[in-house]
Amino acid sequence: MKKAFSILAVAGFAALTGAASAQAEQVKVGIAAEPYPPFTVPDASGNWSGWEIDFINAVCDEAKLDCVVTPVAWDGIIPALNSGKIDMIIASMSVTEERKKTIDFTDGYYRSKAIVAGLKDLTFDATPATLADKIMGVQVSTIHMAYAQKHFAPAGTTLREYQTQDEANADLAAGRIDAVQADEIALRDFLASDAGKACCDLKGTVESDPAVMAEDAAIGLRKSDPELKERLNAAIHAIRENGTYLAFNSKYFDFDIY
Repeated sequence: MKKAFSILAVAGFAALTGAASAQAEQVKVGIAAEPYPPFTVPDASGNWSGWEIDFINAVCDEAKLDCVVTPVAWDGIIPALNSGKIDMIIASMSVTEERKKTIDFTDGYYRSKAIVAGLKDLTFDATPATLADKIMGVQVSTIHMAYAQKHFAPAGTTLREYQTQDEANADLAAGRIDAVQADEIALRDFLASDAGKACCDLKGTVESDPAVMAEDAAIGLRKSDPELKERLNAAIHAIRENGTYLAFNSKYFDFDIY
């Protein structure tokens, strides 16, 4: 049902700026090297599939770009963009004021609230007061870690940091922690799994704090690439209008995550 992303031959990035070039430059799309189901999932051969891989295919086709998926460790993905190792980030990255200091963003391409899931036999919700004596897992270098450090840790929640959300979910399922905070769409995928249904349930949605957390995921770009931003924005809106977005979205969700 989920198709693997084909690594494509690369077309000229210089063509985006109208520069003449005999040898086309690569357009590298940075994704997180860590699995993030149902958005990005690698198989044993290193091929990636998932909602976000389908989105990359669709938006690159619409923008007339030949894109190479380039996995990068999440905590180094913004430095990789600014150093030129990749040309854009398509990795469920939320738009925050802190990130906007160093990179630019396209228009959003999906939205997801932040929720808390926890062990079924424990009673609490998504408020700091009810998690005061609990252990919460969060993924490093994410808006969820920033939010938890600001709101939950001062109230007495013990935070445990993980390199991937899968690792946090696994510890939750094993009862080694009491709760996790993550994006609703990704966390609901875990709660619908056999392991998630056996151990855990949804505890609630965290209160909004725009200073550290946003709901919109967008494509991250260097501030020096306004032409690429314009081209990608046009592609995002085109695949929304022509039905391509809803076609691949329906393979993963029974609602429109836009």
